[in-house]
Amino acid sequence: MEYSCKDFKVGKCEGEKLVDGETMPLVLQPPEQGKRDIESLLVTLKDNKEWFEKMIIKNSAVLLRGYDVKDAVDFNEIVETFGWDDIRYVGPAPRTHIHKRVWTANEGPLSEFIYYHHEMVLIKEFPKKLMLFCEVPPPEGGETPFVPSFRVTERMLEEFPDFVEKLDAQGLKYTFTALSNDDTASMRGRGWQDAFGTSDCAEAERRAKALGMDFEWLPNGGVKTILGPRSLTRVFEGRKGRRMWFNTLVGMHGKALSSAMLADGSEIPNNVVKRCEEIIEEESIQFKWEKGDVLFFDNLALLHGRRPSLPPRRVLVATCK
Repeated sequence: MEYSCKDFKVGKCEGEKLVDGETMPLVLQPPEQGKRDIESLLVTLKDNKEWFEKMIIKNSAVLLRGYDVKDAVDFNEIVETFGWDDIRYVGPAPRTHIHKRVWTANEGPLSEFIYYHHEMVLIKEFPKKLMLFCEVPPPEGGETPFVPSFRVTERMLEEFPDFVEKLDAQGLKYTFTALSNDDTASMRGRGWQDAFGTSDCAEAERRAKALGMDFEWLPNGGVKTILGPRSLTRVFEGRKGRRMWFNTLVGMHGKALSSAMLADGSEIPNNVVKRCEEIIEEESIQFKWEKGDVLFFDNLALLHGRRPSLPPRRVLVATCK
């Protein structure tokens, strides 16, 4: 499959990597200065939808850079050009709805590192595509690092083959506590009313069940959700048979509001979790934002996170089926 398309110029960006013959991210720029405007971009995307989607699957990450994308309205126009179905975010991150299909990314304190994850990895229906737009790049830090998920599986199998297969066969169980009210001082501070889109307790329980969660009310008014068993790895159609590290073992293991364990309740050895954390970091690609960037992720193939930064930083997000 060719990278070239007459309507885009292929560029480069700081931190890009060649992974198994694929450039991550693939950088697409205007073919000429006179085609930077949003109207020209929308026409180009509409004319090349099929090719563009193939590039997302092939390269896992595609970056539109150098276009005059100003705000949430422009970003939403890009999102809607493809005709992909919307999927509502479910999870602990505090977020604000901005415009139509556009939300803020995690509004937790910029001083905190948001750990690598596949978006909504524990929910039965998760997005296939994640789209991010940089409205205000941070003056320092604030990268959105991402990781080719199959590389984590390959390396964990090299070092812990028996335990990885045991985990995959048995599955993982997770717990997470949703607070009684939103706490924007925490990157996982979303209250249960916001998380489930209702203030009605019975309706919240029904929605949790529909998402594959067990539900337990806590004395402080919060909610403990229990999920599992969930797969350790997944293989998705059209992605070369690669075995993706499709879990949040490291991100939830031994944390204040969450836990990760084997499906039978037994603990995962700390040395396994620690080594997995090191491998994920070693395989990461550190992506630095520029104003107006629009970044497309194949959520089935990439883990992503957020580095700490100085303010201001404003990145918006849309999730698609």
